[in-house]
Amino acid sequence: MEREVLLGVLIPFFGTALGAALVFALKKNISVTLQKLLTGFAAGVMVAASFWSLLEPALSESAHLGTLAFVPAAVGFLLGMGFLLLLDVVTPHTHLDSQDEGPRTGLKRTTKLILAVTLHNIPEGMAVGVVYAGYLSKSSGLSAAGALALALGIAIQNLPEGAIVSMPLKAEGMSKGKTFLYGALSGAVEPVAALITIAAAGAVVPVMPYLLAFAAGAMMYVVVEELIPEVSAGRHTNHGTVAFALGFVLMMILDVTLG
Repeated sequence: MEREVLLGVLIPFFGTALGAALVFALKKNISVTLQKLLTGFAAGVMVAASFWSLLEPALSESAHLGTLAFVPAAVGFLLGMGFLLLLDVVTPHTHLDSQDEGPRTGLKRTTKLILAVTLHNIPEGMAVGVVYAGYLSKSSGLSAAGALALALGIAIQNLPEGAIVSMPLKAEGMSKGKTFLYGALSGAVEPVAALITIAAAGAVVPVMPYLLAFAAGAMMYVVVEELIPEVSAGRHTNHGTVAFALGFVLMMILDVTLG
């Protein structure tokens, strides 16, 4: 496997680890305003990545279907949303903006929070893996620069996720070293999911449009179910809205200039 591909699949994990490292720099928990800014920015990045890096290539790959070119993108998108919905239902976790313990599963809120972030990192890893698999196949219009743009965008939006895991653990009295480790490990599933997807490239390439849209649907589920409610909760939601716009524009610029 090419070195640039290995580096690309690791970039999102580095973003999560960097966010978790904020535990060493911040004395207190993240303020509500900063959390809204980071979450809004992450949501903007994910929405832009879902279209520019995933849905748009899926539609392009299906152009030979003529007026039915929308079918793979539509089917894949709905399957991605449905898959995350299923995982949300069967996996004991807490929503990022929840203040209660949720269903009595015997798990602490922080444990369920780690599960939530880890769970939602799976489709992001798949998205990177699908794009790099398309690039390696040489049979699609996906480029190494376009894949790198997606990896960088996901790494940027992973920054707050790493902090969202590590900071609450610190507040509960856990050592900074352990909180950083747990925060970073919540992102370890991304390169694993990406590498598994790339390893299955032979099966991936024939259904590339469906898988690209699947990853987009899964990412959009995270945005609608987790990030937007958190940004919209409470007062001063305009901070998150402005950050959303900035994140969207940044990811669009990355994808257009690098893709």
